Amino acid sequence: MRTTSNPAFRNLPTGAAGAPYAGFDQPYGGQPGYGQTTAYGAPQTRTSAADRPMTVDDVVMKTGASLGVTLLVGVITAIWAQTQVEAGATGAITGAMIGGMLVGLVLSLIIIFKQMASGPMTLAYSAAEGVFLGAISGIFELVYPGIALQAILGTAAVFVVMLVVYKTGAVKVTPKLQKWVIGALGGAAVLLLLNLVLSLFGINTGLRDGGTLAIVFSLVLIGIAAFSFLLDFDMADEAIRQGVPAKFAWYVAFGLMVTLVWLYLEVLRLLSYLQND
Repeated sequence: MRTTSNPAFRNLPTGAAGAPYAGFDQPYGGQPGYGQTTAYGAPQTRTSAADRPMTVDDVVMKTGASLGVTLLVGVITAIWAQTQVEAGATGAITGAMIGGMLVGLVLSLIIIFKQMASGPMTLAYSAAEGVFLGAISGIFELVYPGIALQAILGTAAVFVVMLVVYKTGAVKVTPKLQKWVIGALGGAAVLLLLNLVLSLFGINTGLRDGGTLAIVFSLVLIGIAAFSFLLDFDMADEAIRQGVPAKFAWYVAFGLMVTLVWLYLEVLRLLSYLQND
């Protein structure tokens, strides 16, 4: 399997030519495939639809369901956040934002480290991110009316453009590109961590203050997130080619949601910077 900047996709199983689906709930590699026989000579068939090979339709349906949950919960939370501000209960919004962020983080870590291809877990993660994004979007919306819709449209535009770029082969996913994206992601993470630590001591690095440097930095992060989609698409294609079981479409959907959430936050932040100018 190829490398990827998305931690979720690094754990996808392999399945080509009878390779084992190691580490995922049960030893698929130990089960006979189509056309193979058991010790008693009887042909062995797959026991459920979830064991059939994953298809593009599976990925599209699962990703669509996950994204739909995030959007629905996010819109409801954003509307609720605005009513809370009008009522002067800003503490409730902060609590919802932090709670959604922490629950989403915990669920994502469980999914990644336990390698869980689970619909309920993926949808629960999507709902938690919906609460987090809805709360923070509601706050931004009060300061910059219309910014949430602009951020959604901007995120969707980047996603569609990168999907077209990948499908047309305009940019090939090569080992060199993979290393570049992963290296850029690591460098950005270090800068963000350094900025956070210095901000605790009252030091402004200019990376998040809305100035020219902050705008350039946000554009760079959006670019990294956009190219991360290419690696995500490539890993999903590779999983399909290798015959990964259909249930792992939930895992692919989770990986794509991680990148989408990050991209939306960066687009939202960039739009706020531009409206301050």
